[in-house]
Amino acid sequence: MAINGKPRKIDYENWSKPELIREIKKLEKRKKYGIVWDEERTKEIFEEEVQHKLPVLTEVRSNQIKSDRNQSFNILIEGDNYHALSVLNYTHKGKIDVIYIDPPFNTGHNDFKYNDKFVDKEDGYKHSKWLSFMSKRLALAKNLLKDTGVIFISIDDNEFSQLKILCDELFGEMNFVSCIANINNPKGRSDDKFIARAHEYVLIYKKKNPTIFGWSLDEKILSRYNKIDEKGQKYREIDLRKTGDEDLKEDRPNLFYFFLYNKKIGDFYATRDEQIPSGYIQIKPMTENGDLGRWRWELDIANSNKKNLIPKFMPNRKQWSVFEKDYLDLQRKIKPTSAWTDKWFNSERGSEQFIELGFKKVDFLKPKPTGLIKKICEYALSKNGIILDFFAGSGTTGQAVLELNNEDSGKRKFILCTNNENNICTDVCYVRIKKVINGYRNQDGNKISSLGGNLKYFKTEFVGWEPIDKNKRDLVQKSTEMLCLKDDCFELVKEGEQFRIFKNHEDRYLGIIYYYDGIEPFKKEVSKLNKKINTYVFSLSDIVDEDEFQEVSQLVNLKPIPASILNVYRRIFAYVQTKKLPREVHSGTNG
Repeated sequence: MAINGKPRKIDYENWSKPELIREIKKLEKRKKYGIVWDEERTKEIFEEEVQHKLPVLTEVRSNQIKSDRNQSFNILIEGDNYHALSVLNYTHKGKIDVIYIDPPFNTGHNDFKYNDKFVDKEDGYKHSKWLSFMSKRLALAKNLLKDTGVIFISIDDNEFSQLKILCDELFGEMNFVSCIANINNPKGRSDDKFIARAHEYVLIYKKKNPTIFGWSLDEKILSRYNKIDEKGQKYREIDLRKTGDEDLKEDRPNLFYFFLYNKKIGDFYATRDEQIPSGYIQIKPMTENGDLGRWRWELDIANSNKKNLIPKFMPNRKQWSVFEKDYLDLQRKIKPTSAWTDKWFNSERGSEQFIELGFKKVDFLKPKPTGLIKKICEYALSKNGIILDFFAGSGTTGQAVLELNNEDSGKRKFILCTNNENNICTDVCYVRIKKVINGYRNQDGNKISSLGGNLKYFKTEFVGWEPIDKNKRDLVQKSTEMLCLKDDCFELVKEGEQFRIFKNHEDRYLGIIYYYDGIEPFKKEVSKLNKKINTYVFSLSDIVDEDEFQEVSQLVNLKPIPASILNVYRRIFAYVQTKKLPREVHSGTNG
């Protein structure tokens, strides 16, 4: 990476032979086109630590919010988002529909902290640190998206160009969807020296084959449907003549024909016959320049749908044309433009909504408006989808999802991740979600109704690899919580000495067997319940042995434990294999 526009000079004079060889190999691997930064000088403090520990989640049970027994739990994770994303790669790989993030913009004004220090404008590795930070997290996040998933990233000029190239490499240039100009400050920033910036960007990338829903018709479009037919249905009139590109007769000769209209008797039809019968008007598709144009419909379609066509004289152009009755369909979706200008994208709305909840402006600077997230959800998230925000900040994404569900009876879920720097998670994000779920009094003292919903609160922690009793106990407990999160089953139904069974509001069941001795009592409980159960079995072996569950095979769906969890389990439990595991437990997985 260049420093102040000049390549960084490296003094190789005192390098050892192994160091020089390593540097040459690195240079040989560099791509001819792409983005390169100095990874050696931009390592994060925790990177070596996670190589010897397993990141896990532990639930803060006192922070659970449950207002509706018939809904799933939303998730809030307190901790470094790299660790949180690592855990979600065990629990939610390929399960996320939409990711939205608002990462630090790296302005140099104390907005981006790297290795516990703010990165300032004079830092020669400013961009390298930001790229290193983002690349590791985006790589983990990509694994979480479904093949139909989409990621949205807010950014400004400081790192836009770097982020675009990075995302082209990570997601593939062919998966770039659009760069949105989000007009978040219509008046422009008064402190900008030359141009008052009125917008930020939203970069959009798809995983593979996205499911896109579009936007509902807004007030501007609805106002265009200003006519009503004899059945009381609203419609608008749109010219049947093709406009824009390829609108001339020679572009599509087969779409050039005539309409004949007898106003007196009301006869009206399409034809290629150039002769004009007595009493009829001939209507041709004419451009505003007076050239012969073409229609949008083929002749046969025009005649079979002529009840929805209107011949009309246009005084301003002094010529006749034909208009289509375009009926209002409230289920119809529209394609957004690449400039998002409406009032719900304005950053001032974000601050107003935040203060409305009883917070002070200094509690969190520049929160995103809920309208931005709601329009993103409307565009790409189904009513049953999951959205992830791993730069959750004040919790705007959570509030937006809860509001949407309240408006259309949706069952969308959110996963929020944020650290707790300056108590942002405990005192802002969590409190905001709690207020929106349970209801609150606004700044004027008025009672705002509850939106409902449920929330589980987790913190990131670590389990060590060493074979000690504490690590064994921690791994069993934390892996249980992560498997519950993976299967969305949190209600404990039965707990045996070596197994547990959970369920959720949809009557879906989860079983976890920790030792071989737990298999027989687990099978007895399964027979009593007579329910299909997703079953995870911890094992020191890679051998599949479904015979252990033969008598309940119709009820037990053996599933693999995530490899990272299983490998740590094997390492810290291996030395007690002969003492506590009289026979091998087979999980039906090779990790």
